[in-house]
Amino acid sequence: MSDTKFTIREAKETDIRIILELIIELAVYEKMENLVTATEEILKNSLFEQKAANVLIAEYDGRPIGYALYFYNFSTFTGKAGIYLEDIYVKPEFRGTGYGKSLLSAVAKEARRRECPRLEWSCLNWNAPSIAFYESLGAKHMDEWRTYRLSGENIAELAGE
Repeated sequence: MSDTKFTIREAKETDIRIILELIIELAVYEKMENLVTATEEILKNSLFEQKAANVLIAEYDGRPIGYALYFYNFSTFTGKAGIYLEDIYVKPEFRGTGYGKSLLSAVAKEARRRECPRLEWSCLNWNAPSIAFYESLGAKHMDEWRTYRLSGENIAELAGE
């Protein structure tokens, strides 16, 4: 992409408020805003102190318009780390411009740099525009796998607490 007004950069600790605002925008789009419990303090600790995940910020003319948040997972079958893309979000007015693909490409470049054999993510089954976009890139839906989640009380119970 040759749009000189569009840039992608690694997030800095001073971007915490921007990151949280974009997370909330994504949650609203996914109709899950009631599930957001992240705060600026939590994100600061998780992203910049514990370094649990990485964030890329997409900007247009210096204004944040999207982000990608990813972390490393591990495949015992390949014996290598992969990347799990937790979030990719572009503000609605900037969709269809190629900026989302550029953001995903930046994550793919990191996967190549780290020699990761896999780049994986989840997509809500009702999100037809995103599904079409991912499939246009050659991404494959993995029907044979189901995602499971324990949270809150279930984790405590399993931990014997």
